[in-house]
Amino acid sequence: MYGLLDLYAKAYDEQFPVVCMDEKSKQLLTDLRGIIAMKPGSPAKYDYEYKRNGTRNIFVAVEPLAGKRTIKVTLTRKKIDFAQFIKGLVDNDYQKAKKVRLVLDNLNTHFPSSFYEAFSKEEADRILGRIEFYYTPKHGSWLNMAEIEINMMDRECLARRIGEAEKLENEINCWSKERNEAKKKIQWSFTRQDADHKLSKHYVA
Repeated sequence: MYGLLDLYAKAYDEQFPVVCMDEKSKQLLTDLRGIIAMKPGSPAKYDYEYKRNGTRNIFVAVEPLAGKRTIKVTLTRKKIDFAQFIKGLVDNDYQKAKKVRLVLDNLNTHFPSSFYEAFSKEEADRILGRIEFYYTPKHGSWLNMAEIEINMMDRECLARRIGEAEKLENEINCWSKERNEAKKKIQWSFTRQDADHKLSKHYVA
């Protein structure tokens, strides 16, 4: 926890960007009956019946101090999906950075071994040489600012039934493009001192 809090307290450095990454699943649901549109004094009305069209995984990477996010929808969230997503970050979004300081949780796909399964040893070594991993502690996923971004995405973009994968991608792309253009940042204010004041009774020597 201290390591992450110290990282978040550092000044912005585009050569060593702090990027928080997480993922979530979204179930594709199609309405079986038409929606009654909202009108003054009456919200939109949805029937309780729907059709399941599978699920999609959504990778989210956000750079809080730059107001920049990269989001990708995938069919699965296997090791190769994670490795390819991070490769895209390193090679496309942060190709000018010396190292990407990547914050993520301890999901079993979020480790260097995923890159060696997805790429040749030389390519995996190259990608990993551009990354510093910062893992959230057990029961400490709230320290990952990607969760804040995902919560915003849920509220502003995904809080309804979406039945087709193409529509899901289009909606997310439009939402993230608007936030990137506005450079929506995340201001982290929780410090070491706050942690000691609020959580010290839970510390284990």
